[in-house]
Amino acid sequence: MNQTISACQFETAYDAYGGAVYRLAMVYLGRHADAEDVVQEVFFRLLYRSPVFIDGDHQKRWLLQVTANLCRDQLRGFWRKRVTELEDTLPAALPEEREALTAVLSLPEKYKLPIHLYYYEGYSVAEIAEILKLGQSAVKMRLKRGRELLKIELGGSA
Repeated sequence: MNQTISACQFETAYDAYGGAVYRLAMVYLGRHADAEDVVQEVFFRLLYRSPVFIDGDHQKRWLLQVTANLCRDQLRGFWRKRVTELEDTLPAALPEEREALTAVLSLPEKYKLPIHLYYYEGYSVAEIAEILKLGQSAVKMRLKRGRELLKIELGGSA
């Protein structure tokens, strides 16, 4: 069942989860303009097509799942394959965090999404499996392999 939310509820949701939606879209797509387009579409869907939410965590999971789906759709899109890459900068980060963030963003999509959701957004393996529509064992394996690739990329023994 879909619901229409009030302007106050919308503003509260945007303030609470807008950053997380943008970060996930940025990790997926790697370009600010594309990430902003996805954020706009996600919150449009929240405003006009959202289900009835049990609590804030349910709403955040729904928003991130919609974000992941829209990003996948955009990556498969016809126009995405014909866009010329422009220099895009990473969001502001401390110098010591920039290297790690760059390494995470350079991972293959199947590894960077679970890494981002686990370490940057604080989701459990079960929640990541639900958001990405994967089994828990697949999420655990992607986290393990993603960590191994990051270890190699960062040249450390973390």
